[in-house]
Order: sequence, then C-alpha cells, then structure tokens
Amino acid sequence: MEILVIVAYAAILALVAPFVLPPSEHYGRLLPIGIAAVAGSAIWIVMTWLGFSYSEAWIWFAVMLGMPIAAWFGAKFVDAKRKASEESELARLRSGGQA
Repeated sequence: MEILVIVAYAAILALVAPFVLPPSEHYGRLLPIGIAAVAGSAIWIVMTWLGFSYSEAWIWFAVMLGMPIAAWFGAKFVDAKRKASEESELARLRSGGQA
C-alpha cells in the first residue's frame, strides 16, 4: 500500500518537472519521472532491507528527497550522454566515415 504513495508522488513530480527541469530535445517528458519512480522504489526497498519501519519518518524523508534528486541528476546524465553521442555521430558523418 505504501508503494502507492511513491507512485502518487511520482505523478506530482510529473506535473512539476516540466517547469523545474530545463527543456531538452534529447529525452522525453516522462524520462525524469521514470527515473524518479525507479529511484524511489529502490530507496524504499533498500531502507526496508536495512530494517526501517514504514511508520518511521526516515524512510519517508529519504524517498521524498531522493526522488527529485534522482530525477534531476538522472535527466542531466542522460542529456549529456545523448548530446555526446549525437556530436560524435555528427563528427563521424562529416568526416565521411562509414557505418
């Protein structure tokens, strides 16, 4: 049941992310939210394995702060990697390289 809170929080982040994250043509609108949902689920699972209870505030703070941070840095990482890949492919095409 608590995992539904993570999904609802990811939906809230989906509404806010286009206004907070700088626009990029290297990834779609749902990529940061997907990263946030996966990170939130992973944080939740790891903290559960470490023995944190669902009624403790620490697990909630970690998830609620970790999801937007993961979305921000994950989107920046994907954007940088795709820009670099696009530039190398463009340089290869300009130099007359073969596929």
